[in-house]
Amino acid sequence: MIRFFIFIFLSIPNLGFSASLHNIGEKGKSSEIDRIIEIKMYDNYFEPKEITIKKGETIKFLIKNFGSLVHEFNIATKKMHFEHQSEMMKMIENEILLGDSIDYEKMKEVAKIDHSMAHRHSNSVLLEPNMSGEIIWKFNTETRLEAACNIPGHYESGMVTKINKF
Repeated sequence: MIRFFIFIFLSIPNLGFSASLHNIGEKGKSSEIDRIIEIKMYDNYFEPKEITIKKGETIKFLIKNFGSLVHEFNIATKKMHFEHQSEMMKMIENEILLGDSIDYEKMKEVAKIDHSMAHRHSNSVLLEPNMSGEIIWKFNTETRLEAACNIPGHYESGMVTKINKF
């Protein structure tokens, strides 16, 4: 009986999260990329510290982790970052995030029960040291955004890039 309810719960889309993603833009199409921006991750900051985007622009972010720790590049509002930090703490508590590595097998297992542990969002990438990733994002809203690393302590240490729109 409990398994049935867990299955039903996990089968229902997270409407709140989907709606909040829609408020910050949407996953971009590779055929509509206007510009490519390179992001470098270090252990307590991103380069560049600030980027400027035109409303409606589709950006392909090429992200490389030059640090010695796992880092995240997540496009969201300040409030969404603070809410997401508790999920990142749960990933540490579940020994998915291990400082300089990610236990993908454990991530897959824990995500069967708690979808937030899969860390599969179109506005975010989680990278081990010396790894690269990309995000294609369409900035089609007026919402004030920033990109940040939400691993506990990283946002507070300065791993935030301001996103200016005009």
